[in-house]
Amino acid sequence: MKTKTLRQNKVNVITLGCSKNLVDSEVLMGQLRANDFEVVYESSRQDASIVIINTCGFIDNAKQESVDTILHYARKKEQGKIDRLIVTGCLSERYKPDLEKEIANVDAYFGTRDLPLLLKTLGADYKHELIGERLLTTPRHYAYMKISEGCDRPCSFCAIPLMRGRHISRPMEELVTEAKHLAENGTRELLLIAQDSTYYGLDIYKDRKLAELMMRLSEVEGIGWIRLHYAFPSGFPEDVLDVMRERNNICNYMDIPLQHISDNMLKSMKRGTTEARTYALIERFREKVPGIALRTTLIAGYPGETEADHEAMLRFVDKARFDRLGIFTYSHEENTPAYLLQDDVPEDIKQQRAEAVMALQQNISEEINSLKVGQEFQVLFDRKEGDYFVGRTEFDSPEVDNEVLVPAKDTYIRTGDFAKVRITSTAAFDLYGELAG
Repeated sequence: MKTKTLRQNKVNVITLGCSKNLVDSEVLMGQLRANDFEVVYESSRQDASIVIINTCGFIDNAKQESVDTILHYARKKEQGKIDRLIVTGCLSERYKPDLEKEIANVDAYFGTRDLPLLLKTLGADYKHELIGERLLTTPRHYAYMKISEGCDRPCSFCAIPLMRGRHISRPMEELVTEAKHLAENGTRELLLIAQDSTYYGLDIYKDRKLAELMMRLSEVEGIGWIRLHYAFPSGFPEDVLDVMRERNNICNYMDIPLQHISDNMLKSMKRGTTEARTYALIERFREKVPGIALRTTLIAGYPGETEADHEAMLRFVDKARFDRLGIFTYSHEENTPAYLLQDDVPEDIKQQRAEAVMALQQNISEEINSLKVGQEFQVLFDRKEGDYFVGRTEFDSPEVDNEVLVPAKDTYIRTGDFAKVRITSTAAFDLYGELAG
């Protein structure tokens, strides 16, 4: 029995997982709005008649969160608090038959490339003319831009190709059009994302075109920063570094997931590189783009990882001195090549190794940050929180990296504005400062 009046044309969209999922939800919401639906994002009002959950299926914890969220809204449907429940995204792509069997109180399950079908289920049309038009869930001054979909890499541990399919680059003209549209609506920072951004262009242009894309995007009026994420180390197109060095509005920032450094781990992971080549690549980054900030992610406890492999990772982190670093514990994913291996590192050892890496990285981050005291940086301000205006330098991406905090007392900074900040003190993962000049 319904407990309250629901707005029949109102849709509440819930997103789980990564920034790539976030873009998919934004595109979905743009399409729904163009079809005269009222759209809200992760609303707590509970007056929407339709809930769409965009799920993540990456690793165990993410899968469990997605399942729990589906069950939560399935109960609400049983209670009459929503009329229709639709599930889409990576978990649905990967486990649709199982989900249909186990959670039947869902009206429809869709995969990662089923947007037209999803819209049709709601009586809506997919509008091809909406290039780059979407409802941003981020503050309007920054936006993620997905430059390609899917992945052709053979990494043994990764289920992404199972959920996202083969690599498909978006045409350069379409991306430039989207950037112009975003800039006209107040976006100042573009965060380029993909499963593998360095593969961009190989499928449609028969050549790696990431550098050209970045150059063309840097020419879009109003875009102050362009930030590159998820660069694959094997076959990295080094002309990207030339563009990064030459263009002032391309951030000296590189997010390059390396996963491990031990040769036997890299070989088993099918990463297509070696310890020696990895060190050489990092050296070239720093030679070609002095002052570049490097972010990486690593995996602890991959099958067969020995204490010696773990020690090699610690030496690597200590020597490479990444500006930013995250680490996952290995998740044994069905239908991946690594699933055939024995998941032989106990969970507590995986966690201990990950914690050891992060403890080392915290010390490195503290040391790197301490050197910034007295320096001035251009900062893009994201929000006001408590007694501080909170922003980021060009070396920091939203959600995952350092933030710059400026006391709000006797100061006013508008969200989305750039300002020069002099750093006065630092912590492991934060900078404190004051407006310069």
